[in-house]
Parts: sequence; C-alpha cells; structure tokens
Amino acid sequence: MINFRHSRPASSPPRSRKPRRRLRTLGLTAAILAGLLLVSAFANLAMNHVERSATAPYGQRVQTSHGALNVARTPGNDRTGQTIVLLSGLGTPAPALDFAPLIRELGDYDVVVVEGFGYGYSDQPPVERSVENITAELHEALANAHVPRPYVLAGHSIAGFYTLAYANRYGNDVAAVIGIDPTVPAARTVHAEETGVASGGINWEGLIAVSGLPRWAATIAPGLVEPDGTAYTSRERDQIRKMAIWNFGNPSVVDETNRIAENARKVQGMRYPDDLPVLTLLASAKETPADVALHESRLQNVRNHEIVALPGGHYLHWAHAPAMASKIKAFLTTNTR
Repeated sequence: MINFRHSRPASSPPRSRKPRRRLRTLGLTAAILAGLLLVSAFANLAMNHVERSATAPYGQRVQTSHGALNVARTPGNDRTGQTIVLLSGLGTPAPALDFAPLIRELGDYDVVVVEGFGYGYSDQPPVERSVENITAELHEALANAHVPRPYVLAGHSIAGFYTLAYANRYGNDVAAVIGIDPTVPAARTVHAEETGVASGGINWEGLIAVSGLPRWAATIAPGLVEPDGTAYTSRERDQIRKMAIWNFGNPSVVDETNRIAENARKVQGMRYPDDLPVLTLLASAKETPADVALHESRLQNVRNHEIVALPGGHYLHWAHAPAMASKIKAFLTTNTR
C-alpha cells in the first residue's frame, strides 16, 4: 500500500535586517555630518564678523565705475624714485601684504598696490573679469587716486596678461614694465581647459568657504595660506591668514579663473611697444630653458629688455625681495621712457 505523505512546504528564511541597519547607519551619519557642517558654517560666520571688526584695514578705497578698489600706497612724500604699481597674481588674498617684503626693499620708490575686485579689501561686484574690464578699472582707479604718470607697471603671474594689455591700451601712461614670473599667453595657456566652474554654474569653492572648512584647514596647517620665508612680520602673517579665509571662493576671483583661456586668447597676439623697457624676473626653480626662450621670443621687438632668472619659486617676492629690488633699481636707473 502506497502511503502518500503530504509534505509541508519549507518555511522561507527570515528576511535579513542588515540592509535596513546599513541604511539607518548611513542616514544617521549623514545627519551628523549635516549638523556639524551647519555648526561650522555658523561658527565661521561669527568668527569672520569678529575678526573683521578687530582687524584694521589698510589702504584707501577708490571708486570706479564698477565699484571700489582698494589702493595701498607707501606713506610719506619724500620718495625720490619713480612710481611703481604692483599687481598681484591670481587668488592672492591680500596683495598689499603679500608684496610687503618687496615694498620694504623699494623704500625710495612710490609703490602703489592696486587690489583687483575680489582681492584684499576691494569689492566683489558681479562684473565679468575680462581683460578689458580689469585694465579699464585699473586705469580708472589710478587716475582717481591721483597716481602721477607715467608709472612703472609690475605684475606677478597672471597679471602679465594685464600689464601687456594695459601697455597697449594706455601706452602713454606706462614708463616701463616689470614682470614677476609673469604668465605668457602661449598656445598651451590659450588651449588649456578652464578651471573652476563654468559661468553661471555652481560656485563650489564659495560653498566650501561658507561651510568654514577653509578656516579649520588654515588653523590646523597655517602653511597652506601663509607665505614662505622669514621676511614677514607675525602681524602680517596673521592678517594674510585671516584674509585668505575671508576671500576664499569669492565670485570675482572664481570668474577671473574661469576666464584664463579667454583672456589669454585676447592678448596672445599683442606685443609690448618697441620703445617700452621691459624687465622680466623669472623663478629658476619653476621655469625651464624652453620657458625662458618663450619669454625671450615675445620680447624680440622690445629694444630695451632684460630677462633675469632668480633662485626661488613662483612667488619670488616671498623670499628673494632684496635680489629683486636690486635688479629693479638697476634696470629703472637707465631704462625708462
């Protein structure tokens, strides 16, 4: 006799709870991080307000058509040398302080530092950082600050674009040009991909700045924002560190960064006027023989030009201001128009 047994279906194993636990853990972690970022943002905002209130600004705010630019000038009326206008490189948070060692070495000259929009104590207006706007604003600020013409233009890094454009646009106002490891608008610059965010996109650096993360990074590792060398006072270093936090990721500098390739294209075909003396100081630790040859090729038409390589990095004035000042003085003694 066949006995048919009714088999009971096997019970399914209990559903694992691990995925739910992982999701809860991720959610809790995200909530904690969001809370910490919120606390950091509020703390950063409060500390910015306290620091700005307690830190004495330098320079004079000079009005232009697009807003106020901060112009710092060596005090005193006993300067016997020419007027030298210093322009900073891209993203320098406090140009007038950044150039302090060089300014001290150029004691006999009337040194003027014009801080562009987004730099130092200048405004941060929503105006395109095109080479046309930057040079027009500089010209207007120097005129409104009553800086005597002709003056010597000295530009660091990306300011090499602006000294070149300025000398072609306002040639009668310029007695000579000094390049401090200036950027050359060569093909590799023109065709380089733009960094930062596209115009009209999300300013990620600005969001990072609001979060307060740059503040904590600068506090833990001051060397990230403070200049190298021993030529700065403790007060200058402290203020540079603070202003690096205040000005980080501001829209003016972000827009200027995004327009590097665009501005390079505009000045690539330009050359300095034949009769305009040009001194180029290059950082030997950074420039290759090919780079030196590139600088030389762009100055072939200039009758009085000199290229000098100095030991050091891109920010030559941080540690090599005495050597720079010596070269500048010697050049300007016999080479201004």
